[in-house]
Amino acid sequence: MNSIIINLSKYIILLLMVLYGISAFTVFRKENENEKNMCLNKQIIYVFLIHFLAYLTFSIQSPNDMKTIITFYGLQILIATLYMYLYHYFYPYSSRMITNNMCFLMLIGYIMLTRLNFNLAKKQFVIATASLILVSAIPFIMDRYKNLRKYGVAYGVLGIIALSSVFVIGVEQYGSVNWISIAGISIQPSELVKIIFVFFVASMLSKKRDFKQVMITAVLSAVHMGILVLEKDLGAALIFFVMFVFMIYIGTGKFRYFLLFVAGGGAAAGLAFILFKDRLFNHVLVRVTAWKDPWSDISGSGYQITQSLFAIGSGGYFGSGLTKGSPDVIPVSESDFIFSAIAEEMGVIFAIFLILVCFSCFICFINVAMKAKSRFYKTMALGFAICYIFQTFLSIGGVTKFIPSTGVTIPLVSYGGSSVLSSLCLFSIIQGISTIENKEAIKVEKERDELEKQIQYDA
Repeated sequence: MNSIIINLSKYIILLLMVLYGISAFTVFRKENENEKNMCLNKQIIYVFLIHFLAYLTFSIQSPNDMKTIITFYGLQILIATLYMYLYHYFYPYSSRMITNNMCFLMLIGYIMLTRLNFNLAKKQFVIATASLILVSAIPFIMDRYKNLRKYGVAYGVLGIIALSSVFVIGVEQYGSVNWISIAGISIQPSELVKIIFVFFVASMLSKKRDFKQVMITAVLSAVHMGILVLEKDLGAALIFFVMFVFMIYIGTGKFRYFLLFVAGGGAAAGLAFILFKDRLFNHVLVRVTAWKDPWSDISGSGYQITQSLFAIGSGGYFGSGLTKGSPDVIPVSESDFIFSAIAEEMGVIFAIFLILVCFSCFICFINVAMKAKSRFYKTMALGFAICYIFQTFLSIGGVTKFIPSTGVTIPLVSYGGSSVLSSLCLFSIIQGISTIENKEAIKVEKERDELEKQIQYDA
């Protein structure tokens, strides 16, 4: 009987995932507010059912730990429900679609972490819950303090100081010196500096957009990236660079700046590789070699990517089922390679629709940016959109051998306290922009309606 329930749950979870993924795009076509809300309510049902069936499977498979698993499940549902209700109670002009997708990705992450490492799942839940409480104030702060765009250079200097802290109190992990440890808590400064960096570039370009201002922005941005290269955190450096060139193009509207900085960045990267290949890029060469031909050293440098590909292939379209695969043989499957674990046990179809949900988040961010009247908010929202989707691309592209592995995580899904905090900050800032712009749009609409009524009355 238990086996029947588990196998049936696998296919129901897959069906619900497909329904959620489809609704994540069809909701954009709903013009009627009631229809849109109905679609968004269905999304909540889909994700809660997926979550319930996953933890039902865990409970059946681990009867000795059933009480602990049920308690953990209940806490997750409680926090998710409270957050979705209270958030839109306090911020009625925020985007429900963004909230739904954010909670969906977090709950999928909890499911896989529970499967892979229950202790890490509990730790992630505590960090994410504390982070949710902290970042919930961001839209209020943004709405109340409208002068955040004034501190461009200050943002840049703060980011440089934060990144440089690893040279004093940093520790090395996975070949990069990009972590600091405070009171036993490991923090990755580059994750949090991504947020500050977007504020910095958006602020600088909201004041002036002449050549001098662009060059000042470029120099301070280059310092950020140079520090990341010295830390051997080339994945983060690449994310910063892509954010910078796109924000420069968006903020100035001049394509020649985009071409100039892409060419300049490529030349600088080539020169750095020639001069410091042995000192800074050894682990990069190992990853590129493993990417080109992982099968030639399957037990060495190619072990990680080959195990990832084996996992994705063995899962097939429908997956082996939760607890039925062997994702634990994939190195760092809880963080960098969590997509492989998802594909193995929940299926390639599930994994594809997970990518679509991530792309739905990107579209939501772009929509917020397009509606923004303020150049500061518009540039910032587009910067965060690029940051989010490019990081997702690097993570999934690396584990599927589409590109060399860069060691970055899928936002909100992978394990990592710094990553979760920065991702929740990103989502909350986008919600803050959405709240401000929607409130302003409704205010303008009401004023126009009142003016039309006054004109009709006078007539």
